[in-house]
Amino acid sequence: MPDLPAAAAECTAASGPQRVAVLELYTSEGCDSCPPADQWVNELPAKKLTAERVIPLAFHVDYWNQLGWTDPFSQGIFSERQRLQSRRRGASFVFTPQLLLNGQDYRRAILIDDIDGKIKTINHTPPQAYIRLKLSNNSRVLDGKVEVNVSGSADQRRSQVFLALYENNLITAVKAGENKGRTLKHDFVVRELIGPLALDDKGNLNQALSFQLDPRWKPQDTHLAVFVQHPQSGDVLQALATSCR
Repeated sequence: MPDLPAAAAECTAASGPQRVAVLELYTSEGCDSCPPADQWVNELPAKKLTAERVIPLAFHVDYWNQLGWTDPFSQGIFSERQRLQSRRRGASFVFTPQLLLNGQDYRRAILIDDIDGKIKTINHTPPQAYIRLKLSNNSRVLDGKVEVNVSGSADQRRSQVFLALYENNLITAVKAGENKGRTLKHDFVVRELIGPLALDDKGNLNQALSFQLDPRWKPQDTHLAVFVQHPQSGDVLQALATSCR
């Protein structure tokens, strides 16, 4: 008798009354100054900076790949996203590691880690968008629908929606390049990014979504984040992260 396909897991999630921040990390396994930043981001949940307060997203760029080690998580679209973010802020170059908190440069303080206070300030401002997700996961495909509403000004309704599929608990033994001989652990690694998706004139988005799940990705460590970001200011109006398994 042939094996029957596993029943799909179905779930829903919706954003709440607290604004959730997005912390973008631009990194590379080919950069010897990146592992400390990766580790710092990995440790945020242990500092009670969980997805209800901030969603970290690690974008592995590809412009280090020609220097001896190809980062297996790197994608050209992530490098281009970093360049677009830099041009938005008037910068003419990109670098790693780089941290952006709600679209603005975040530089860690040398003596005092002020990230909790920065995120608390964002959490205490009202969200400017509402996000709802309905998902179905059959272990091979993640299907669903995302609904977004931005009820603010016409300028806020110009904001864009992004969907980031990310994975935790990834380990690489680096064989070459600046980190040769090191074993690196990564969390929040973006596997796929969809967007920007535009809102309609009333500030709404109703969008079907579909991600093909690579069999090498670990289902228990795979999550989906949705965030609404203004293209000029970089401000994140609201964000939501969930898993469905």
